[in-house]
Amino acid sequence: MPMSQIVDGYGLIEDAGYRLPPVPPKYLTGLNRRAYVSYPGYESSGTIEADLHAKLLYWIEPGGMAWRFPVGVGRQGLSMSYDTTIKRKEKWPSWTPTQNMIRREPEIYAEYAGGVPGGLANPLGARALYLYQGNRDTYYRIHGTNDLASIGNSGSAGCIRMFNHDAIFLFPKVPLGTRVVIRDYADSVAIEGEAVANRGRELPPTYVPPEELYAAAEASGPPQFGDASRIESFGY
Repeated sequence: MPMSQIVDGYGLIEDAGYRLPPVPPKYLTGLNRRAYVSYPGYESSGTIEADLHAKLLYWIEPGGMAWRFPVGVGRQGLSMSYDTTIKRKEKWPSWTPTQNMIRREPEIYAEYAGGVPGGLANPLGARALYLYQGNRDTYYRIHGTNDLASIGNSGSAGCIRMFNHDAIFLFPKVPLGTRVVIRDYADSVAIEGEAVANRGRELPPTYVPPEELYAAAEASGPPQFGDASRIESFGY
């Protein structure tokens, strides 16, 4: 990508032995770009508020300000209505589909039952925040993605996706124990407006043949995060 086209904050990143390419500007139009804004909601500082209708996520800071990030949301994620707590954080996490995902869409997920190691080709991207209710893992995650077109839209699985660049930016700001609040539709309309509260479209599942994904994962960087057998699942 020519230097003149690189959007500030979304350029080349080298991280843990991986080289993360710039995000093309066509994916960064309108609300689909990280911004420091006056916080428009009702939650307190030190909280993440996810608006799954507007496809926006806020990290709320003191003084009435917040970092706003565009996100993509899975179909199951749209039904998420309860508060959670971040009890685990991982850099370049590994991934395996849950049994429910395999049962629901075997043509997409069954071939990945053995898991995919962390790396540029991994569906969880560069960072993952794991959401719990009490001591129960909800199997929902806030995580990076290499599916750039999914940001601002609804995808196949149930988690909250971010551009890898945004996930890396947010990760050190959020301590373990951070509360994650899900904004309901009525508040989304009241705060963001009806058009924004209904932004995006539902995309079909993205299928990558396993031989391509595993080859890409192997070639993407050093095998420093363990093998896929140690992976925890995500998504309903």
